[in-house]
Amino acid sequence: MPNPRQGQACPLFSLGRIYATPGALKLLNRHQQTATTLLARHARGDWGLVPPEDVAANDQAVRDGFRILSSYAVGTTTTAGRPEVIWVITEADRSITTLLLPKAY
Repeated sequence: MPNPRQGQACPLFSLGRIYATPGALKLLNRHQQTATTLLARHARGDWGLVPPEDVAANDQAVRDGFRILSSYAVGTTTTAGRPEVIWVITEADRSITTLLLPKAY
């Protein structure tokens, strides 16, 4: 049985047009990671660091057509001991998916 936190093998929804804020791109570049990996996880239902109530909301959003938000640690932890995070948000109409830093929201 697959781990629900790892998502499905196939995409669950369309990402639409992909956008990324400069801060998100800079963070990915700094840690030599790609947006493609995070987008694939997001589309497969691996919501990353979101709490259980947001996992349930995302699962419902896939079924009912609401906005979907994932949160992924990128690189190492900060000096405060917290990971640097990128959010991936797909709009309810599935026309746009954006990668951004939480502070840019």
